[in-house]
Amino acid sequence: MRIQDLAGRRVALWGWGGEGRAAYAALRTSRDSGFGSRDSEGRFIAPLTLFCAAGEAADANAVGDAALQVETEATGEALSAFDVVIKSPGISPNQPEAVFAAQQGTRFLGGTALWFAEHADDGRMARTVCVTGTKGKSTTSSLLAHLLRAAGLRTALAGNIGVPLLELLGAQADAWAVELSSYQTRDVAASGAHPQVAIVTNLHPEHLDWHGSEARYYADKLALVTEVKPRFAVLNAADPLLARLHLPDSEIRWYGDAQGWHLRGDALHRGDVCVMNTATMPLPGQHNRSNLCAVLTALEALGLDALALAPHAACFQPLPNRLQPLGERNGILYVNDSISTTPMATLAALALYADRPVAVLVGGHDRGLPWDEFAEAMKAYAPRAIITMGQNGPRIHALLAPMAAVNGFLLDAARDLADAVAKARAALPEGGVILLSPGAPSFGAYRNYVERGRHFAALAGFDPEAILGINGMGIA
Repeated sequence: MRIQDLAGRRVALWGWGGEGRAAYAALRTSRDSGFGSRDSEGRFIAPLTLFCAAGEAADANAVGDAALQVETEATGEALSAFDVVIKSPGISPNQPEAVFAAQQGTRFLGGTALWFAEHADDGRMARTVCVTGTKGKSTTSSLLAHLLRAAGLRTALAGNIGVPLLELLGAQADAWAVELSSYQTRDVAASGAHPQVAIVTNLHPEHLDWHGSEARYYADKLALVTEVKPRFAVLNAADPLLARLHLPDSEIRWYGDAQGWHLRGDALHRGDVCVMNTATMPLPGQHNRSNLCAVLTALEALGLDALALAPHAACFQPLPNRLQPLGERNGILYVNDSISTTPMATLAALALYADRPVAVLVGGHDRGLPWDEFAEAMKAYAPRAIITMGQNGPRIHALLAPMAAVNGFLLDAARDLADAVAKARAALPEGGVILLSPGAPSFGAYRNYVERGRHFAALAGFDPEAILGINGMGIA
């Protein structure tokens, strides 16, 4: 569905975050939407309804649009009064209100679907690369944009990474690096667009509360390649779930295997050819350097010289909140990995500091993810201390208690992040590392993982403003 198809329909917005505001602006500025007309005094004519949280209502009303009706209760009956509801990505289509309205004929879509429908053209989107995966998609998208720009291409970096695609509606770029969450991948499928390249970095259980089950989460993630049918699917051969995929409508380009781009220790290889040493690159951890392999594979799929572009990764600026060393205080290194929202991400972070005494802070919003694999790993690779916190902290603590008693690592429970940092300090000798890698979302205690990372920085004695935003977002 394109924006022009909304004309004459009863349309509502659901959610007033960045995506919701971008959708509102797109409707009000588009000549084709039927919602952009003004009267002689400059007031919007067409009424538009917004469903949002009570805490967002004041901000929505502040736009000064008298024709915008703000509602703070999105019941199934209220939603079913509309032909189309443009919802923010974080709102699950599986929640009862949405299911009820959909059964009455209401169509739900996201801003991502609108943007892709506008750009579908003949069904193939030249130099558009979509990136998803449980972990690594932001680093992969940013690194991709960095190397595309190094190739001299005017490149857009947008999507889930922080700039909603609808904010760039009508903008011109030579190439698009688009990050997509599992909430957005089916939007691309619904749009009818077929981007030239789709990257899937890895798959681990996440967002089960939104998707409803692990199987549905995987299916929704993989819709980017199974349903969207890009010309090239760039897949991680080292991921067992991805390695089993067969995509008859796309050409698969593998990375992480001996024939393609892969790592042998710190050495980056293209097949049998050693290209360069990655040890000094600003990509902490083997998993981050694997993202470089994904990007170089995608560049080749676009017809670019990946061998020539690979050295430009050396001047890539790492993303904040992702294994970000903040600095030392009293002989203790503080590392901010607030983006970590799965136990597997925490294990990857611990592996990076395996040669130092570490106190890791884990726990947050409970989405029901299993921590059994993490607990099993602690039998052999436990850090000096594990401090649990947050909603799922007690569940993690109970699971780890038998291992702590046998393997001798310190296990402690904290009231909140401040208490966790204090307990971690007390547990470490000079030369130790306090690692915030929660393995869980920040919801409830914090607005998002960025706010959690900023609080951690402040507690560690660093300027929260030092946790910079992501460079290069938008078009450059």
